[in-house]
Amino acid sequence: MDENPAVHQEMVTRAEEQPCSDEPNPMGCNKYCSLLLVLFASSLFATTLGLAIYSHLQKESQWKSAAPPCLSPACLRASEQFSLDMDPFSRPCDYFLYACGAGGSSTNKRRQRVSGFSNEDNGELDKKRQVGMGGLLRMRREADVQGKSDGRLDKFPDRQTALLKAIKEILESPEEGVSMSAAEQKAKKFFKTCMDAESPEKVGPERFLTLLQQLGGWAVSGEWNQKDFNTTLTLLMSQYSTFPFFNVYVGPDSGEEQNASNKHYIQIDEPHFQFPIDWNSETHKSKASTRYLRPFYSSCGQYLALLGVPSNGTTQHCGLYISLSTTLAVATSPLRYRLSQKLLYHRITIRELQTRASAIDWLACLQAIFQPLPISQSDIVLVHNLPYIIHMSQTISQWQSLHETMGTGPLHTYMIFSLLQTLLPALDSRFFQTMRNYSIVTGDTQEEMPRWWRCVQQTERGFDVLLSHVIRERHAQKEAEELINDVYSSLKKKLTDLSWRDKTSSGFILNKIKSLNPRLSTKKNNLSHTELDHLYAEMDLKEEDFFSNFLQMLMLEQKSRWSLLSHGTWTEGLSITPSIFGNDIIIPVGMFVLPFFHSSYPRALNYGTLGSLMAKDLLHLLLPDIHTQADNPESESMCVWSHYLSVTKGSGQAGTFSLPPSKQQEVWVQYSALQVALDAYKMSFTRHPTDSSLSGLSYIHLFLSSFTKVTCDADSYREFMPFEPSFLVTVLCSSSGFCPKSLTCLNKSQSSPHEMCQSRTLH
Repeated sequence: MDENPAVHQEMVTRAEEQPCSDEPNPMGCNKYCSLLLVLFASSLFATTLGLAIYSHLQKESQWKSAAPPCLSPACLRASEQFSLDMDPFSRPCDYFLYACGAGGSSTNKRRQRVSGFSNEDNGELDKKRQVGMGGLLRMRREADVQGKSDGRLDKFPDRQTALLKAIKEILESPEEGVSMSAAEQKAKKFFKTCMDAESPEKVGPERFLTLLQQLGGWAVSGEWNQKDFNTTLTLLMSQYSTFPFFNVYVGPDSGEEQNASNKHYIQIDEPHFQFPIDWNSETHKSKASTRYLRPFYSSCGQYLALLGVPSNGTTQHCGLYISLSTTLAVATSPLRYRLSQKLLYHRITIRELQTRASAIDWLACLQAIFQPLPISQSDIVLVHNLPYIIHMSQTISQWQSLHETMGTGPLHTYMIFSLLQTLLPALDSRFFQTMRNYSIVTGDTQEEMPRWWRCVQQTERGFDVLLSHVIRERHAQKEAEELINDVYSSLKKKLTDLSWRDKTSSGFILNKIKSLNPRLSTKKNNLSHTELDHLYAEMDLKEEDFFSNFLQMLMLEQKSRWSLLSHGTWTEGLSITPSIFGNDIIIPVGMFVLPFFHSSYPRALNYGTLGSLMAKDLLHLLLPDIHTQADNPESESMCVWSHYLSVTKGSGQAGTFSLPPSKQQEVWVQYSALQVALDAYKMSFTRHPTDSSLSGLSYIHLFLSSFTKVTCDADSYREFMPFEPSFLVTVLCSSSGFCPKSLTCLNKSQSSPHEMCQSRTLH
């Protein structure tokens, strides 16, 4: 029977309008209402799901589609440094064989480490884990100086070089008249006089000899008024930043689990010796490397000749100088040994130190170094090798007794040679070349740094506070703080998801990480231009007198020491790695320089380069032994390693090569850093969905290419990896939908990585 559509529509309408009559049918009414509710909920769910899918697809489409180009000067410079060889998607089938810096990829260029693994940990990496936080920072600063480019014009510099180049640009920038602060003008003048190579050549050694006479002469020249030993030592340390017998600096007690008070202490350490020292791990004794003593003696004679000392006085005074140096050196010990013997951060009062090492007038010395601060006998200092300090004091007493009546003054001569080493940058080139020749003999194969490099370093010594603030103003604006917060938030999320082996230690670690606050190094001591001018007000620099200017710079160093002890103001702005101070993670502004970061860069470039480097630094800093405390590092790193072996060796041989724990940890750190940086970029992308790019690349394409390039060119941890870290992009893209195109090139013997290689944040 056919129904009338109009009648049917009317029935439906009336039913909607009057669902219940005066004599209702409860069962029918409830069924109908339930049906409507189900239909409504289904429709709402379908709409929400559709919007979510659409939003996801639209976002993924944005990630993978070409973005408008960035045309700022910084971006144009960055574009020139990206080559096709560094693009992980240019040759997806053989990218996993690509060797950093090889200019191409082939099986023959594959890294050879694959076939020869031992079960011994990498020594240098173990050393990093053993020395603790302070030692790690010092080693990282040394490790980051990787020398010259390998010939590729598009190569990123290492981070230390990048920072020095950024400072050079600041110091060489055109004069801006009244808009430039007086402090910045002084820094530029200091740099300019340093770059004037002719200035020290004109005066030769005369300025040093004049200064020597002011200090009472020395026995080498036959004119010496035999000033009191401690008087001369105090003068050299307080006014000339010269520490012949022991080093003095200021810093927190890193021996404590957590220096919550942010208190700084005077710290006393071994001095730097001019010759290599051999360590016998069986007898636990040091001695000067005998094969370098003859060249050391020869360089001593050359210095004396440059100072006009007759050759007939060379033998005796250089012989005594070497004898005293080697006698002092026997009590030194490497950092790892001192750490194992708990010799670092030994707390002792100045009064007790005077009792243990009486040859030094400790109170007078420290009062002079840190004047005008009040230093008392009851103050605590931290000593990093008390046995050396005691041996040094005994040696000084013995040599004073032995040579007092002979008039040879070896202790005074030793101090003057130390002063000569301090002032070498301000003397004529013959002195520097003598030092350089001896360095080459002792195995220094690094190329000689250009003059601008050395002048930037000297300028940084005195003007580090000023330069930190200028870099912050020019480079590290709000974009820098956003990157820091995003990376640390992503890092906390990553660590929270780990499977910990011990609940007690995991709770301690996670609470510590959550309690730490990452911040830029200049955030709490962001001085105004007026305050900066006042800081350098006493400097009176001369146009063509670098020697005089250099002496004033040394006085600035002394001023910064007492300022740090007095105010606890962190001055590591021109460092290149993060550090912990109290409840703060200090992110130095020195990290935020070209080509790794710029406020005009596409965010994909900033997060892919500096974001990934920062994530690696933080993981190494916060979790030096993560592989012993959580299951994920081992399982994830072995998954990545298995994938690498299946690609390069075939799945049948994937289990025949094992990784030692240190390499397992580094693989996990590198892969986690990539995940953390990508997750941080996703946070930023959510807030800023529109951005620019380089070379017509999509956002994700630029991010991954940036990670690959910075890892190949400027990552000092790359040497501890069993394969090129750029292979991690292959692993990430093999089972992730974020990549613009597939990086897999599967063959019959190759399988894709397991799901556990992927972080939950990436799905």
